[in-house]
Amino acid sequence: MNRLSVVDEMFLHRHKGGGLPSVMQGLWRTDDTVDATLLLSLHDVLSEGPLGRRVVRSRVPGARPRFEPSTHVYPLRYPPAPIDDADLLAWADERADVNVDPELGPGWCLAATHLKSGGTAVSLVCSHVLTDARGFVAAVADALADRPRRPEPHHASDLRDALQLIGRVGKGLRGVRYTRRTETRPTPHPVHERPRTAIVDVDATAWTAAATAAESTPNSLLLAVSAGVARRSGLKGPLSISIPVDEREGDTVSNGVAMVGVTVDEDDDVSAIHAKALHSYRQPREGAPHGIPAEILQLMPDRLAARAARGAGERDLLCSNIGRVPPELANLGPHRTAGLAMRAMHPGLEQRHAATATRLSVYSCHSAERCTLSFVALDDERFPDAATLRRYIDAELADRGLTGRHW
Repeated sequence: MNRLSVVDEMFLHRHKGGGLPSVMQGLWRTDDTVDATLLLSLHDVLSEGPLGRRVVRSRVPGARPRFEPSTHVYPLRYPPAPIDDADLLAWADERADVNVDPELGPGWCLAATHLKSGGTAVSLVCSHVLTDARGFVAAVADALADRPRRPEPHHASDLRDALQLIGRVGKGLRGVRYTRRTETRPTPHPVHERPRTAIVDVDATAWTAAATAAESTPNSLLLAVSAGVARRSGLKGPLSISIPVDEREGDTVSNGVAMVGVTVDEDDDVSAIHAKALHSYRQPREGAPHGIPAEILQLMPDRLAARAARGAGERDLLCSNIGRVPPELANLGPHRTAGLAMRAMHPGLEQRHAATATRLSVYSCHSAERCTLSFVALDDERFPDAATLRRYIDAELADRGLTGRHW
């Protein structure tokens, strides 16, 4: 399906100024030098896949915007001068602060840098309108395996799409009553600076063992560690956590997540958090507005839809378990991947008025060797710099018998 989903359009509103803008970023490290020819080949294959598309608006009222192929791309950036390995994360943060535009293009950007140790770092950034974390991983895996997914052709006419959407929303509204949310959401705070970030690798076997010892799962351990880092920053009382849940149908790369929420009390251990998370997964997924078909947002004027969906899914924390990375991402051609991280970043915050209720976001992905946690802090009072964030992470891991290797 090449029409935008409700979640796609939410990210589009945020890109256009209706909230916190988001991009997806994947980061790779190798211990040896990746040849530019290989990256140019990857660049070409990516441009032919689902990242090589843009949003096109319909002139028919009620018809959803659609994706169409786009040849507007940023060239590969791979300067010859190496950077210090200690500057890798700062380089990655800089690469994430790129102007990717899902409507006008380019919607994605590939860059790399030589490391003075002899290795290479690679960054791929794309608009969150185009895909979410798991869709991003699938698109890259296909590109690395040289099996590009061609953007889906447009089938249904705009008029037919408008009539079908109106019909679905009308059917969904029959007998439905609007209900107010009983959950109290955190108050949004303005964000004027780039996020403070950290990426840390933890031995995968040790991470799983720590979860098992706590009679829990690796995902619940992620929630507990994230809450622990937030508490070390000074956040008190119950913490509300948003958890993305993958609900995509088929192998689409478009945004396919819905949100559930978990409230963590100060005395909750990992097993208690696990029980709360299981309960939340059994509840209806969040929509906006509550109790009304979410697709009604796609029938509203942009400004009204952006206002109705503002802050949707935002809580004190966001914890996204992206899961095990596919085997295709273990190598860049003949080069073994020595590190792989995934995260959402927020470009252009210094030039726009943005606000969010989220203080800290944490993204997890893992391989057989390591679990990689990416922390993105948006509260400049509680997380004033990256060194402070790292200190909180190290202390939290140490209390759980774990050690991490920072990027």
